[in-house]
Amino acid sequence: MGSYQSMWGVRTLKEEVSISWRGHQGWSMRVLILASGGKDSSLASWWAMCRGWEVVALVTVSVSGEDSWMFQLQGTEMAQLQAEAQGVGWMRIDVSGVPEREVDELEEALRPIISREQVVSPAVRGVSSSRPIDAIVCGALASEYQRRRIERMAERLGVISYCPLWHHDPGAHMRDLIECGFEMILVSVSCEGLTVEWLGRVLDEYYLRKLESLSLEYRFSVDGEGGEYETIIIAGPHMSKRIEIVGRPVWHGARGEFQIDSAKLI
Repeated sequence: MGSYQSMWGVRTLKEEVSISWRGHQGWSMRVLILASGGKDSSLASWWAMCRGWEVVALVTVSVSGEDSWMFQLQGTEMAQLQAEAQGVGWMRIDVSGVPEREVDELEEALRPIISREQVVSPAVRGVSSSRPIDAIVCGALASEYQRRRIERMAERLGVISYCPLWHHDPGAHMRDLIECGFEMILVSVSCEGLTVEWLGRVLDEYYLRKLESLSLEYRFSVDGEGGEYETIIIAGPHMSKRIEIVGRPVWHGARGEFQIDSAKLI
């Protein structure tokens, strides 16, 4: 049953969302969102909501190691507040970060959640239903490594895999996020051209133009798909409240992260 689905074709984000809203009266699927708290998984979650699907829960992968080829590392705990602001369930799954093992660890944790013979696990906060999960939605943009592993995992679990942002134009993707009301901050940077001043920065239209200029000068991907930076969404069209964050930059010479000390919904 597992299959890969991409939404974009030649349509823009705003056109796709408008079409989704007008045509959402059809089959309403129950989906899980692989949610890091960052811009791409948040946009994928909004896309699913605009289609009229039931977002059962945001599933956040927490990496215990120092690196991961699959999952975001910094600020992922903010996904719990995002789930609350969306009015959906939330669960955290711990993985090692070891390549070729971390997806197996995610699959093992998801299997009882997705099983058609069981109710949704009590580990998913705010969720209680015996209806099965139909699909997994993720925010992969361009990494074949990530997409293929999520797709194969979904196939083994017997659900559909949706990657609605796949191969979206990087510049258009970033502009669409801001135009559609997503407010994001940078919580890690790890490439030449992005300095400590970017940590904790709200990426609005002005700073997006600066980011675009730097991406051309230093030849990195403006959407951060190569791991150049990571983001956290603090407000958006899919959230009823915004997240207020208190934190501080931590710099390691050539890279750094924004250490979140406290956060709350307001």
